[in-house]
Amino acid sequence: MLALKALLMVAGVLLLAAAVGIPLYGLWIRLRFARRKAAGDPELPQTQLTQTEPAQAQLIQPQGIAWRRPAALALAACVPLLLASSIVVVPSGMGAVRVSQIRGTLPGTLYPGMHFITPLVDSVQTFDLRDHLFTAGLVEEGPHKNGLSVQSREGLNIGLTVTVRYRLDPNKLASVQAHMPQPVDKELVPPVVGSAWRELAPEYTVREIFSTKREEVRAKASAIITRKLGADGILVEEVMLSDIQLPAEYAKGLEGLLLKEQEDDQLGVVTDIQQKQVRIAELQAKAEAAQKVKQAEGDAQSRVVEAKGEADAMQYTLPLKQKQIEQSKLEAEARKETTIENAEAEAQAKVIDSKAELERRNLLADAEASRVRLMAAANAERMTSEAELLNKSPLLINKIVAERLSDKIQVLMVPSDGKFFFANDVFKNMASSPVIKQEMDSESEPAPAPGH
Repeated sequence: MLALKALLMVAGVLLLAAAVGIPLYGLWIRLRFARRKAAGDPELPQTQLTQTEPAQAQLIQPQGIAWRRPAALALAACVPLLLASSIVVVPSGMGAVRVSQIRGTLPGTLYPGMHFITPLVDSVQTFDLRDHLFTAGLVEEGPHKNGLSVQSREGLNIGLTVTVRYRLDPNKLASVQAHMPQPVDKELVPPVVGSAWRELAPEYTVREIFSTKREEVRAKASAIITRKLGADGILVEEVMLSDIQLPAEYAKGLEGLLLKEQEDDQLGVVTDIQQKQVRIAELQAKAEAAQKVKQAEGDAQSRVVEAKGEADAMQYTLPLKQKQIEQSKLEAEARKETTIENAEAEAQAKVIDSKAELERRNLLADAEASRVRLMAAANAERMTSEAELLNKSPLLINKIVAERLSDKIQVLMVPSDGKFFFANDVFKNMASSPVIKQEMDSESEPAPAPGH
């Protein structure tokens, strides 16, 4: 909105400048023409007169100053200027009230943001709504311009350093602007703060204000200041009492008194410490005696308990020993019975093993007899079949004999009649060959007996 307001202001100013520039330009043209005419400038534009006076020429006069167009521009410039003046922007942390030229201060607060007012009639008065600090008295940097001195009940002057944190009530800005002196924080806060402390200080002594009732005095002064300023539209947030300047002589006397009080307090503390040490020593002695008594009682009770324990243990030990003896007897009898049972079991096992071995041998003998019988039957059947075969083919005896004689002899079975056999001639020729006969004779000769 600030940009819009600036734009409207620029537009209005430009229109006003144009409205003023047009008549000024016309006036400048007329003045220039008048000066050139008075100087007899031959370059001035001329025009012919009527036909009745053809020999004479007349100078062209410039036109008159135009006023209608500048007036229209001036009226048009008033529109953006009025619009711009009707826009008010309240900054952040600020508040404002409208002041009318007709009705005075108008009720209501304008908070931060954009607002519209009646141009040329209303104006805006802004106030800072943020917290402010007012300090009266002496500060660390040096004496403050607003010194605050009060009198105590004894009539002694005391210098105070007071800081008040406050802010304006945004709901009462209209009343503040209409009825309070401006600026209100400079004109109203200092006297109210000073009067509140000056009214309250005579009710207390210097010692009370300085030490014993310092917080009470500050709280009462804060209540008075808050009540007075709150009625005038100022909200007090906090009242702080940071420093108290005592009179020089009273400060010296108070310092000596404080030193004596400190010494007295120190002696009292030392006395208390010594008394407590004595009391602690007495308590320690009593505690040691009581501890010894308790320890002796504990030793006696422990011995009694040990004796009772031993007696109780003896009562339980004898039956336990008897039970152990009985248990040993039972274990011996059990081992004896177990040994007898084991021997009987071993004898029975040996008898069972011998019976099993006898049965196994009987079974093996029966199996061997059955095998022999089966082998004999098989040999008999084989010999019967071989006898039948030899009866049918007597030449098999020669073959078997030839095979038994040497593994180098190869036997070939051919038909006995030799009909339709392609190798008959071959065998006949081989048989008639002298070489083959010699080899056969050499092979058929028996081997010499050993030793010949």
